[in-house]
Amino acid sequence: MKVTHFLSLSATICLLAGASAAQAQSWPQRPIRFIVPFAAGGSTDSIARITAERLSVALGQPVVLENKPGASGLIAVQTVQRAPSDGYTLLVAAMPVIVILPKISPVPFDPLKDFVPITNFATNPFLLAVSKNVPVNSVKELVDYARPQPGKLNFASGGSGSVSHLSGALFVKRAELDMMHISYKGDVPAVAAMIAGDVTMYFGNVPVLAPQAKAGNIKLLGVTSDTRLPELPEVPTIAETFPGFRTLTWNGLMAPAGTPAAIVDRIAMEVKKIAADPTYQERMKQLGVQIVADTPAEFRKAISADIELFADAIRSANLKVQ
Repeated sequence: MKVTHFLSLSATICLLAGASAAQAQSWPQRPIRFIVPFAAGGSTDSIARITAERLSVALGQPVVLENKPGASGLIAVQTVQRAPSDGYTLLVAAMPVIVILPKISPVPFDPLKDFVPITNFATNPFLLAVSKNVPVNSVKELVDYARPQPGKLNFASGGSGSVSHLSGALFVKRAELDMMHISYKGDVPAVAAMIAGDVTMYFGNVPVLAPQAKAGNIKLLGVTSDTRLPELPEVPTIAETFPGFRTLTWNGLMAPAGTPAAIVDRIAMEVKKIAADPTYQERMKQLGVQIVADTPAEFRKAISADIELFADAIRSANLKVQ
């Protein structure tokens, strides 16, 4: 009886595996939807659009972007969460939506239970910049300058709970500083305040801050990536002063839970091939991002690590679930 049951179970597993493989072989037979959680024109939209153009060619079916901004990305997330697990509706997953939002808001999804990671398109490192009037030229000098002045200096962000805010809070914690956080409605006013000398420091995007530094309006002290940026080799990583310090935002692809592994692997493989194209690499470079194109397993591991990292950053920033 037990042998019969075992054989029956084995046969069922084989049938399911065969069905999944057959479904993957025949996929795709119609257009694929990329659901983007932000409006058209931003970094996430641009990365997805450039990748979708090439993926359409690779798969032989149109890959159509649908921008569904609103509710901090929740509208897009739930659109994909409720979609069939057939590989035709995919989420353009932005790190703040997948990692930060569930930690600061009660949301009806679990990023690693309700979704399957496919691949991380690219990461966006941040630059640590200070006002040109601040008498420091390195991360160590900034720490030595700020530590004897508890509560007198400040750092800007593009909004409470943003990656710029959490990067600043994590840095202040690691450096054992006492600095006030000033939240602005977006990155543009935050950068303007730093240029004007109203704030001491700010963590911001490379395409925004690098030109301001070149113009002499601000000073760049460090980058949040694991390695120095090829376009800014003179700017050290913050990890060179504080080993292990790393905050990146990223944009990738996720599918509804239950999507066949063969389809997930096929998409990841095609994106990997696209990432090797020099013209694609140049367009990503123009956006100030670093290509990743990792495997589903690697992407899942990275998401798990970021959930832990930003949980610490959120605690450092004293943010509460609202």
